[in-house]
Amino acid sequence: TGGTTIVLTTHYLEEAQELCDRIAIIADGKLAACDTTENLLHRVDGKELTITTDATLATIPPSLLAFDPQLLPPNRLLFRYRRSETKVAQILAAASAAGITIVDLSSSEADLEDIFLQLTHRPLPEEAAS
Repeated sequence: TGGTTIVLTTHYLEEAQELCDRIAIIADGKLAACDTTENLLHRVDGKELTITTDATLATIPPSLLAFDPQLLPPNRLLFRYRRSETKVAQILAAASAAGITIVDLSSSEADLEDIFLQLTHRPLPEEAAS
């Protein structure tokens, strides 16, 4: 069965990420990448996890030091990690072992803007203008 191809040119990578199955990134007139959206997103291995605790932490508990978190006042811990090396469950288990009560958590991972920056080493056109 035949499909339909639509070529969308945009600087709005969030829109491209949402709408497209395959994405080509062109930089300086050269093809920097062309792959499925999913494969492009897996090129950046980094994730972030922010844990909000029920109490202010004066220091990072020893069980969490291996994850090298950043202490964000008054009661948050920011973990930057490689998803290929660390699982969220490991971080949460270490937090539990430290007696931390988690009241909220949020995570984020790479998006197409991160991929664009990695491939081209420059900001998107609308960012450069501001």
